[in-house]
Amino acid sequence: MNRIEVCFSPGEYHLYEADFQLIVVLDVLRATSAICTAMEHGVKEIIPVATVEEARTLQAQGLLAAAERGGQIVDGFDLGNSPYSYMKPEIKGQTVVLTTTNGTKAINMAKGKDTVVIGSLNNLEALCTWLIAQEQDILVLGSGWKDKFNLEDTICAGAIADKCLESGHFFADEDSTVAAKFIFRSSRDNMFAFLKASSHRRRLRKLNLNDDVKYCLTPNNCTAIPILKNGSLVRLIHETVESASI
Repeated sequence: MNRIEVCFSPGEYHLYEADFQLIVVLDVLRATSAICTAMEHGVKEIIPVATVEEARTLQAQGLLAAAERGGQIVDGFDLGNSPYSYMKPEIKGQTVVLTTTNGTKAINMAKGKDTVVIGSLNNLEALCTWLIAQEQDILVLGSGWKDKFNLEDTICAGAIADKCLESGHFFADEDSTVAAKFIFRSSRDNMFAFLKASSHRRRLRKLNLNDDVKYCLTPNNCTAIPILKNGSLVRLIHETVESASI
């Protein structure tokens, strides 16, 4: 039997990382939801970088670059981390450089592991089906908000943990995993209402981004699982899910 645990934020990652080689990175509002959407809509690859300076350097080399800080697009960039930006047909087949406040930081922290995949509520069912089939210990890493706990990543992490534990193939030792699971169960009937008072939901509401929030909290509107390969996120060909739909 394999183990699954939830780490609430990058600030706690050092307490968990030694035990796991398969990491699921979450930043539900909005980076990992945007990454999953990009892969679903045919973006070739996304290069996650930690800083705006790295993104500008690659942008100067001719790559399409996206940057978000504090919920807003950084000056000089055409894209941020709104999922709707990545549905545009003109970016299908392109390589995109992406930096965000929290999500790309967490991805880069985990990049030394054997397997790093990207999760969201959008690809929840496809991701969990694939994770269960891997028969490996799994750490679900929430991006949080500036190294602190946040509610939306915890709910998504709890959903992943709950589905994996219910499969009978996993166990959990940490209270963080138990807490995430029960927070998810408390919220699953109406996540939008449950998250109404959350800190990042309030930030995004002030920026008139409620449509983004609704999209990011919609489970299973994607089947793409982004996976980190040689520093780039690409769409995983996951036979477990795709063959099941044939």
